[in-house]
Amino acid sequence: MARVSNLLGSWAEARALDEVDVTRWRAAGHLHDVLRDEEFEVLRERLPPSERDLPGPLLHGPAAAECLRIEGVEDGPLLTAVAWHTVGDPRFGPLGRALYAADFLEPGRSSEPELRARLRARMPDALDAVVLEVARARLGRGLWKGTPILPRSAAFWNRLVEEHS
Repeated sequence: MARVSNLLGSWAEARALDEVDVTRWRAAGHLHDVLRDEEFEVLRERLPPSERDLPGPLLHGPAAAECLRIEGVEDGPLLTAVAWHTVGDPRFGPLGRALYAADFLEPGRSSEPELRARLRARMPDALDAVVLEVARARLGRGLWKGTPILPRSAAFWNRLVEEHS
């Protein structure tokens, strides 16, 4: 979480965001995986019924966002970013897209280090183009493994492609 937060903070600063937004971006990095190690059934209990059918490894983001909402956080873009950082969401603005990318690109990941380093080097100037490549890699892995693509992920992909065509 610290590596993701550091990436997001450095990208926010490089984009010359104000102090409040730099803090928001860093906070999203710290909060996105706060419930990652929680039992799946405990996470399901924290979610609205419409989100309880998600695969276990995807529950931590929506559960973290729901906990934040219950605690009084009203920052919609931050909540959406935390909730859907693993699968993408067509409503993502810059914060959501940056968290989606940072979660994939953080330097502690051991797979595909050259790809990740190359994409990190293009950030934050090429945010949308890098997010498209990250989505291609993430969705491609899912297709290769034969796992279903969530409608939310497909909608995110379609939005990215429409924006780049």
